[in-house]
Amino acid sequence: MSKKEIRFLKTVTAAAVLLAAAPVSNAMHIMEGYLPGGYCIAWGVVCLPFLITGFLSLKKRIQSNRKSLTLIAMSGAFIFVISSLKIPSLSGSCSHMTGTGLGAILFGPAAVSVLGIIVLIFQALLLAHGGVTTLGANTFSMAIAGPLVSFGVYRLCRRAKVNQKVGVFLAAFLGDIFTYCVTSVQLALAHPSENGGIAASAVKFLGVFAPTQLPLAVIEGLLTVIIVIGLSSYAGPELKAVGFDKGGKAHE
Repeated sequence: MSKKEIRFLKTVTAAAVLLAAAPVSNAMHIMEGYLPGGYCIAWGVVCLPFLITGFLSLKKRIQSNRKSLTLIAMSGAFIFVISSLKIPSLSGSCSHMTGTGLGAILFGPAAVSVLGIIVLIFQALLLAHGGVTTLGANTFSMAIAGPLVSFGVYRLCRRAKVNQKVGVFLAAFLGDIFTYCVTSVQLALAHPSENGGIAASAVKFLGVFAPTQLPLAVIEGLLTVIIVIGLSSYAGPELKAVGFDKGGKAHE
């Protein structure tokens, strides 16, 4: 690794430490015990195929290119840091950035499912952010559904010859928003409204999330663009090795 790359990684690490030191009390993903047991098990089962596929994808990538470990670790750290910065939004959940768009663009959505669940486990055990019983639901919304949208949006933007930075922004922004759409539906399924049922409850949850989540999604999009610009400047060979270069070619 060159001196420029080392300086860049040191800068990112220092920023991560400072951000991670922010207060995080009384804020969480879907919290421990907020979903009925049956829902917790069901969401966990739904996640299993994605996690198995993601594990095999990462294993194959690392075996074929050991240098990709640096970018994989950085993507995981990025998810951990910015998803740990939370704004309480309503009972049982909160608004925060996800950070999964970057990994989805670089490595594909399957790989991000593994990075996401690792981050969620650490947050649940060390930061009281989320919970063990709700791990499946949180994994599906943040580490599976959101990254799928980010990856799909970025691919569409590249095929439509949209400016690379605009494509990165839209991928991160829309992936973040979709994560909270899924979270709202998950909460609505478990806690339907007495008047209007699941649909009314989902609309209610979305309405409470929107004021804080929309600006956070914009910030996440901008941060992801900045990270991609930095990587293009300081880790160009590594980006090309994972199938992403300055021309904006996404992981296939």
